[in-house]
Amino acid sequence: MNLISTLPPGEYIQRFLPGADTAAMVTALTIVYAFVAFTLTAHLKTRRGVRTAYTRKTFHFLTFTTASLIQIRWGVPGVMVFGMVMSGFVFYTVARGDGHPWFEALGRPTDAPHRAMFIIVPLITTAFGGLISNVLFSRFAYIGYLVCGWGDAVGEPVGTRWGKHTYRVPSLGGVKAVRSLEGSAAVFVVGAVAAVAGLIAGGVEPRAAMFVGVSCGLAGALVEAVSNHGLDNLTTQIAASFVAWWLL
Repeated sequence: MNLISTLPPGEYIQRFLPGADTAAMVTALTIVYAFVAFTLTAHLKTRRGVRTAYTRKTFHFLTFTTASLIQIRWGVPGVMVFGMVMSGFVFYTVARGDGHPWFEALGRPTDAPHRAMFIIVPLITTAFGGLISNVLFSRFAYIGYLVCGWGDAVGEPVGTRWGKHTYRVPSLGGVKAVRSLEGSAAVFVVGAVAAVAGLIAGGVEPRAAMFVGVSCGLAGALVEAVSNHGLDNLTTQIAASFVAWWLL
């Protein structure tokens, strides 16, 4: 798809709206998925003692991967439904607040006293990142999902475990935020692998998929490395989708 659609505005907007069958099916599947994903990550956090850096990114990985699968099957309208239902679960979790197992699995202790804000802000930036990618680079929006969902999912855990070369990044609410070169390298490697696999699955010739996928992973990692804490879900998606669109 081109940057500017040639469709009339009404028809263009219509392509984002789900039919009744899609809405019903995706809503039901998302409710089941959300309950399982929240319960699983909460179990890891509260019963297994897994650190929030890992449980949060497990949820992140599962959600972006599921969004990619839904887009393949039901297109943009399906993802719109998925996002709305998931948002309802996230707002419920934030409303329950400190001490609730679902909240504890997502709210970083290091984000205190703004733990809730750093659950809501990434939710909003994820939604806008997906929307912008679909509006501008529709065919390759799913590459943004994969680079952000897989690459960014490993960056924080790798940085937490092995990060030695750290640096500060801007943040909202005065919360101290650091990233590491090791974490950024992990975003690049895993994001590139995810992009290559996604492009090949989407019918791109393997040699071209290798070049473009690595370029998408690199773009996502570079943008993620310098993005404001809480906004990287927006910038990483758009950067990876744009590079795939530009090169293909």
